[in-house]
Amino acid sequence: MKVARLVSSTAAAGAVLATLHTAFNLRRVRVPPLSPAEVTEPVSVLLPVRDEASRVGPCLHALLAQSGLRDLEILVLDDGSTDGTTDVVRSVVGDDPRVRLMTGESLPAHWLGKPHACAQLATAARGQVLVFVDADVVLEPHAVAATVSLLRSGGFDLVCPYPRQIANSAGERLVQPLLQWSWLTFLPLRLAESSSRPSLVAANGQLLACDAAAYGQAGGHSGVRNDVLEDVALARAFKSSGLRPIIADGTTVAVCHMYGSWDELREGYAKSLWSAFGSPAGAAAVCSLLGLLYLVPPLAALAGRGSVRRAGLLGTAAGVAGRVLVARQVGGRIWPDTLAHPLSVAAFIGLTTDSISRRRRGSLTWKGRAL
Repeated sequence: MKVARLVSSTAAAGAVLATLHTAFNLRRVRVPPLSPAEVTEPVSVLLPVRDEASRVGPCLHALLAQSGLRDLEILVLDDGSTDGTTDVVRSVVGDDPRVRLMTGESLPAHWLGKPHACAQLATAARGQVLVFVDADVVLEPHAVAATVSLLRSGGFDLVCPYPRQIANSAGERLVQPLLQWSWLTFLPLRLAESSSRPSLVAANGQLLACDAAAYGQAGGHSGVRNDVLEDVALARAFKSSGLRPIIADGTTVAVCHMYGSWDELREGYAKSLWSAFGSPAGAAAVCSLLGLLYLVPPLAALAGRGSVRRAGLLGTAAGVAGRVLVARQVGGRIWPDTLAHPLSVAAFIGLTTDSISRRRRGSLTWKGRAL
């Protein structure tokens, strides 16, 4: 009984502290301005695509509708698509002089596809600011100008405004809200901005803007050529070079619908979760912490008695409260989705285990390429 009381009280205290940190972060998270000043410097928006015929249309329409940019170029690189992606691109952009459609080169050894595509785009770009966008992202008309404004006004070198994540199916609603919740809960945002430690970064390549000169100084995508999580690796390379990368709340500037089904979601997470925590031991440590903070309390609430049950109820409530706070900030569903937080964490642990297992078997692929 003493062990149960100690474990449940420790878990509850940890969950409460984590949610207090979430609230602290939400008061300090950077947000792109709603009414940015006109951007006068040249800006290059860079869009890598591979088999994105069903998604790229809305993305391109949004890029063509960007406002507040005096000198904009849009470079689209087709990386060996076989589903008619280039036909969709041509039909949307027409003869717009701001857009150039490029054909990607063959993938060299020791490169992954997305870093290679991004590196080619950056080489061809002429902008002083490089804005990388994924094909499943739809920007608000002020998004690029607002992102550049945040980059320049804060004296930063790289900015990732995290898009609002669209989640429709049950599986998406269970797992996708953890994306924003995780960094808003566990990353000390302002300390991360001032620290020189590469480990204190978060990033999202769905929408990423950087100073072109700083990109070169950090080694660009050639320096992260074999990283599955190339966005995080790029942010770490910036920090290692003495530069200032930050993550921001991009809810007001962009939305992203990453996956349309549980099978797509599972494949997407399997691709990257094995590398998210540095090693299997790191993944085990993170999953153990998540299990302690967010699975032990509901189990204690259900099976415990007296002080064990009370600690479990407190810890469970704290976990749900943290999800509610983040959902309100990022425009996510609140009820009943946040009540499923323990199930969300359990699903994430399962996806991490699946990813590591498939990596060890050598069975991971993404868009027809082995990882």
